[in-house]
Amino acid sequence: MNLTIENILLVGSILLFISIIVGKTSYKFGVPTLILFLSIGMLAGSDGIGGIVFDDPKLAQFIGIVSLNFILFSGGLDTNWNTVKPILKEGLVLSTLGVFLTAITLGVFVWYVTDFTIFESLLLGSIVSSTDAAAVFSILRSKNLALKTNLRPTLELESGSNDPMAYVLTLAFLSLVINQDQNITSIIFMFFQQMILGGLLGFGFGKLSKFIINRITLDFEGLYPVLVIALMFITFSATDSVGGNGFLAIYICSVYLGNQDLIHKSTILKMFDGMAWLMQIVLFLTLGLLVFPSQIIPYMGIGLLISVFLILVARPISVFISTLFFKMKTRRRLYISWVGLRGAVPIVFATYPLLAGIDKANIIFNIVFFISVTSILIQGTTLTVFAKWLNVGMPEEAKVPREHERYILDLPKSAMEETIIPIDSFAVNKRIVDLHLPKSAFIVMIKRDGKFVRPGGSTLIEANDVLVLLLDHDESLEEITTLLSQPTLT
Repeated sequence: MNLTIENILLVGSILLFISIIVGKTSYKFGVPTLILFLSIGMLAGSDGIGGIVFDDPKLAQFIGIVSLNFILFSGGLDTNWNTVKPILKEGLVLSTLGVFLTAITLGVFVWYVTDFTIFESLLLGSIVSSTDAAAVFSILRSKNLALKTNLRPTLELESGSNDPMAYVLTLAFLSLVINQDQNITSIIFMFFQQMILGGLLGFGFGKLSKFIINRITLDFEGLYPVLVIALMFITFSATDSVGGNGFLAIYICSVYLGNQDLIHKSTILKMFDGMAWLMQIVLFLTLGLLVFPSQIIPYMGIGLLISVFLILVARPISVFISTLFFKMKTRRRLYISWVGLRGAVPIVFATYPLLAGIDKANIIFNIVFFISVTSILIQGTTLTVFAKWLNVGMPEEAKVPREHERYILDLPKSAMEETIIPIDSFAVNKRIVDLHLPKSAFIVMIKRDGKFVRPGGSTLIEANDVLVLLLDHDESLEEITTLLSQPTLT
């Protein structure tokens, strides 16, 4: 079947529907949803029962980049700075030095066991050197793993921030494969340019985005998530256009925004969570359509050998060396090593050699695809088991039955109180978002002139307003009352 304008929506929506339905029950059988999305794409492809002809690496790369924007941005928005701050250094070392060591170790092994040149081998090592944000975020959160001593924030920070390093290494070694006489100095300069500009512009666009979101006045609440999407793509493309790393920029920008007071923040977070899942499905379906299973079979042997070396040797070596600078138990290092999931990102990066037209591009793509599949199958299905074996998991907390989830607000629920805004309070004529209330309090309703006002981030507080507060604990009321009773500065 050839995809046309007339049938692409029908085919796409059917594949999306099947993916959601199949994914709903996948964990009953211990299979990660991402591998099922990939399998559905393969079954629908030219070698499968669907017979859909799709052989466009450029389009697949474009879909991959757009999808990664949403996945990384959503992951950043969900990152709590208070939990990340204690493990920031080790997370950043893992996402830079760890990725570099993985690429070099695996590249040397590939060079030893294949007929690849050293630069081609290092290119393959670079492509699969980073852990995949989509796979890690999806599997850790869907399995709801409770891990000890900030282990989960470490894994999520590493996976969310290590794609830029792998991207730079991929471009660097691809350049050396194409032009082996290229000066190494230019590669080093490109690395520092990408990382420094990406970091600085990501933080700068984060502050600018917060200002725009909170100061612009839109008539409809639903436009705020659309505004954030626009700011996300501006951050990525503007950073990329000046030679910075766009992936690093959007991740830093989103982490900053996720830890700020924003208008309609709850709406924004929920929209990006849904979009991240949509993009994961679309990305894996697209990559499944792009691959030809019949072409992978000849490389399964060497692919399995490289994958096993990556999982059991290259990844552990890089983790243990990277974490030598930090006091850490061996079992914690071992678990970080095991959660070295490869997923869609390496496959997207493998399209760069295809588009560059290098000799072994198809071989590299098929091996990378096989490595990603085996990684998700082997590591993704055993995260809970290894957490128990290594004693890094926490006892499972009581969960709310799924059928009741939609009726319970994700808010503090210990106490509900009311407080009146004094006439001379600093809060008068200020928006709720500008009050910077403690995390322990949430305004659920405002009583004003005998009527009830539904509060939002842009709602202006007036004198004599009665705020109905939902609090973590009774002591929070005194803190809130003290804050709101502060007189207007003159």
